[in-house]
Amino acid sequence: MKAYHLLVALFSCIVLFSCSSNDDTSDDQDPQNEDVYFPPLNSDTWETKSITELNWNENQLQPLLNYLEEKNSKSFIILHKGKIVVESYFNNHTNTSPWYWASAGKTLTTAVTGIAQEEGLIDINDKVSDYLGTGWTSTPLDKENLITCKNLLSMNTGLNDGLGDDVSASNLQYLADAGNR
Repeated sequence: MKAYHLLVALFSCIVLFSCSSNDDTSDDQDPQNEDVYFPPLNSDTWETKSITELNWNENQLQPLLNYLEEKNSKSFIILHKGKIVVESYFNNHTNTSPWYWASAGKTLTTAVTGIAQEEGLIDINDKVSDYLGTGWTSTPLDKENLITCKNLLSMNTGLNDGLGDDVSASNLQYLADAGNR
C-alpha cells in the first residue's frame, strides 16, 4: 500500500511537470543560466517562485491538490531551481508534523546516490567502510568489509533487519555475508 502512495505521488509530479503553459511565448532567459537557490542555514526563510512566474498552467494545480488529498497524502512540495513553487499540507498535517517516511526514503536515497555517483563523488561498488570508516557495524571487520554501497541500496547487506530502525553500530549485527541476504 505504501508503494501505491509513492507511485501516486510520483505520477502526480509527472502530471504537474507536463502541464502545458498558459501561452506560447518563450522567455529570452536561458533556464540553464539560472542559479540553483539554496536556503540559508539555521533559518526558516526559503525563497519562493509562483506558478505564474514559471508560466505553468495554474488551472491544473487545484485538481492535483484535490487528488492528493483524496489519496490521504500528508504533504506535497514542488521546488524549481531550489525555490518553493507549491507547498501544501493535507489531512491535519502541517510543516512541523512528524511523519515516519519508512520505505519512501529509499527513493530519495537512491536518487541522491545516483547523482553522487554520476558526479564522481562515490562508487556504489566500493565498500561502505571506505566512506564511513571501520566499525560502523558490530560485525567482524572481514564481514563488514564485504558490504558495499550497492549492498546497502539493494538491501542485501547480510545485516539483521529485525532489530528496528536504530542504525547505531551495536544494532547493525551480522547474519550472513553481504549479497546473500
